[in-house]
Amino acid sequence: MTSLNEAAVLDALRPIIDPDFGKSIVDLGFVKNIQIDGSTESDGSTVSFQIELTTPACPVKEEFQRQAKERVEALPGVERAEVAMTANTRGRRGPAPQDGPILPGVKNTIAVASGKGGVGKSTTAVNLALALQASGASVGILDADVYGPSLPLLTGVNQRPETAKEGDTNKIIPIEGYGLKLMSMGFFVTENSPVVWRGPMVHGLIRQFLVDVEWGELDYLVIDLPPGTGDAALTLTQQAPLAGAVIVTTANDLSVIDARKSLKMFEKVDVPILGIVENMAYFVPPDLPDRKYHIFGKDGGKRVADELGVDFLGEIPIDPRVVEGGDEGRPILIHAPDSDAAEAFRALSGSIARKLSMLAAQTPAIADANITWAS
Repeated sequence: MTSLNEAAVLDALRPIIDPDFGKSIVDLGFVKNIQIDGSTESDGSTVSFQIELTTPACPVKEEFQRQAKERVEALPGVERAEVAMTANTRGRRGPAPQDGPILPGVKNTIAVASGKGGVGKSTTAVNLALALQASGASVGILDADVYGPSLPLLTGVNQRPETAKEGDTNKIIPIEGYGLKLMSMGFFVTENSPVVWRGPMVHGLIRQFLVDVEWGELDYLVIDLPPGTGDAALTLTQQAPLAGAVIVTTANDLSVIDARKSLKMFEKVDVPILGIVENMAYFVPPDLPDRKYHIFGKDGGKRVADELGVDFLGEIPIDPRVVEGGDEGRPILIHAPDSDAAEAFRALSGSIARKLSMLAAQTPAIADANITWAS
């Protein structure tokens, strides 16, 4: 009869394979703090342990927990297995600029970009952040669209940030909403105040949002880039330690063409492309659930992903509640959490979190920040 000890528990868990890394959760070091209590032949033992994942947004964590419980409880002498699922988010950071580290407490900085406006990039960024936060991660959003900030409207938060003294400098304290840390130019101007700034001023403001905002410790900072490849986008690729970029498009040809340009910009500076998301991909009428209408075309995002050799992260369906909730400051994950659109955003967040974990396990690429500014 095999004695019940830590080695026996690990052997029982060894067949559980992480689908991303292709290795056993035991060999990956995910199994922690094994404890065996009450080891008498009459009443059996209680075995407790933790499975520490590389991200709280792991979509297979419930399956891991189920398999682990079943396998350990099948061991002779075990009456009950208690499996606690934890996470220690892995981070991937680019090299620090010469004048010092930026965002030192942020493990992963995700750029959400698009080649053109009107494709739902900001809505995607907000709901991606909410889905990551709902999984247990600490998350912030930086609205980097200086000229057309939308974060106050989309979150229903509109107040002026406070400052706090830290050493010889004043730090800007992010606004909090829905459990997220928020920062946007929209918090500093009124709805009727136009932002009329030239490139160097935009460069300075973006740097201030990166350096002078007290972001603290975050698993993920989602950066909502302005559409296109202008000053703000270029500044962020130069200044922020981007872990990866997500490109948002619709299926129509014009959006797809512009999405290619945005993708090429990130490739130029060696920022990993996490994948392409096709937003507003189709519409399912509530009274005809078996019908699917591709209003803006079909498979445009998947086509460009295949052509350029990057991952296609999925489709987000059209849901009128996205617009309704956005206008009221209630994103779809809050407004209609059981909707197909909300489920699509949760799946998107899981895919992105897993990709970042795998990238973090590799040697980070060195970003080429030698971009020439056009006058």
